[in-house]
Amino acid sequence: MSWNASLPLLVLASSLVPGLIIFCLPEEKQRTRTTLNLVGVLLKLALVTFMVWGVQQGEHYETRIPLLPGLDFVLRADALSMFFALLSAVLWLATTIYAIGYLEDSPHRSRFFGFFSLCVTATLGVALAGDMITFLLFYEMLTLATYPLVVHRGTEAALRAGNVYLAYTVTGGALLLAGMVWLHTLSGPLEFTANGFLAGLARDHAAALVAIFVLLIAGLGVKAALVPFHGWLPQAMVAPAPVSALLHAVAVVKAGAFGIIRVIHDVYGIELAAELALTGPLAGLAALTIIYGSLQALLQNDLKRRLAFSTVSQVSYVALGIAIAGPVATIGGIVHLVHQGLMKITLFFCAGNLAETLGIHKVTEMRGVGRRMPWTMAAFTLGAFGMIGVPPMAGFFSKWFLGSGGLDMGQPWVVAVLIVSSLLNAAYFLPVLRAVWFEDPPEAWPAERSFGRSETSLMLLLPTLSTAFSALAVGLLASMPLSPLQWASLVASLEYRP
Repeated sequence: MSWNASLPLLVLASSLVPGLIIFCLPEEKQRTRTTLNLVGVLLKLALVTFMVWGVQQGEHYETRIPLLPGLDFVLRADALSMFFALLSAVLWLATTIYAIGYLEDSPHRSRFFGFFSLCVTATLGVALAGDMITFLLFYEMLTLATYPLVVHRGTEAALRAGNVYLAYTVTGGALLLAGMVWLHTLSGPLEFTANGFLAGLARDHAAALVAIFVLLIAGLGVKAALVPFHGWLPQAMVAPAPVSALLHAVAVVKAGAFGIIRVIHDVYGIELAAELALTGPLAGLAALTIIYGSLQALLQNDLKRRLAFSTVSQVSYVALGIAIAGPVATIGGIVHLVHQGLMKITLFFCAGNLAETLGIHKVTEMRGVGRRMPWTMAAFTLGAFGMIGVPPMAGFFSKWFLGSGGLDMGQPWVVAVLIVSSLLNAAYFLPVLRAVWFEDPPEAWPAERSFGRSETSLMLLLPTLSTAFSALAVGLLASMPLSPLQWASLVASLEYRP
């Protein structure tokens, strides 16, 4: 096997092998476990970065292993897959450092980090999958790897949330499998192809292709938290903060959103999807989810549940951008994979810092906390401004391209949705920021821990500040070569080329 053919496998092995070793480590082997985690994540980041550079230079990376007659295991790097892979690798570094600090004195750390590594393996497998069969294998592996993380604490609430999570995601996987099997009977091989591979079937099988699309989007919409498939996400917030960050910013919801992009652009093709009138209903569903999630966020006093419903809303920007079916809106949708990831991981890191340092879990407990934890709340403020869409934060550019793309395609209602969404974002974030910075703190916090001169553990604070700064930097440097916005523009130009 050539070097280029082996690189996708090495990317997966860089987390799979350390994870399998970590499972076997005794709890007291903390230094060994930490070393394996950091070596794996740094090696993965180096390999993915090298592949990103190679894809830009025109290199071809593909692993193909025969499984059954006419059925291969295919890993392939293209501009879209490397966009998602680099996001996952970068955020996994921050999440790993954060999780090491967060779980320092917790039981079952080897089990946690073992499944943690399997989760990143599955996420990178989803990113690099070259066909729908390989995608499904890693998509379902992601379900199995994240379930033990959701129920990690072992409480009744955690187990109940885990059961809800499994019920939703296994059902979604079954719908996805049904759609794929039906599609395979019509088209044969299911390899992702730029501009899709189903155009020749439209005349004779239009009704079947519409039904298959519904199955595929329903299956992917579970992890993407589209209404009405979103119910598992707020309940899963009983999980530890690193897991919440994982679910919302790196792995699960992003795998669903990424899969929707693949189905529309690389299975159906945007022209066929529009011809079959598939994009309009999807755009409407995404818009409904955006508004519904924001309204629900307004009603939540639990901080993590408020952030969870914010994710329900924000991730649907990706589906909205793709469903508008124009190049400018597509840029906005694709780049929001990165922008939302950076902003939301920052907010969940901040929620974890508040819980671990002061015992704060409710929005009503946050008044005056900016005086006690100024760096954490400065990061929270940047993340919140990004979600609202305040320039020059990353979220502003997502909304700008989505709105401009809607106008370009003669769909001004998209701008109205974005305006309402931004106002709702402001309604559930700005009062919190006012209380944090301008109200007097209570006489005592719910459960305060001391970290010496630092406001909290540096292992918790440094990843939080790094992701908050990144959410600002990708906005300030949006016009720079290889910025997320420029790479998303490259992906869109490839999808819409003649």
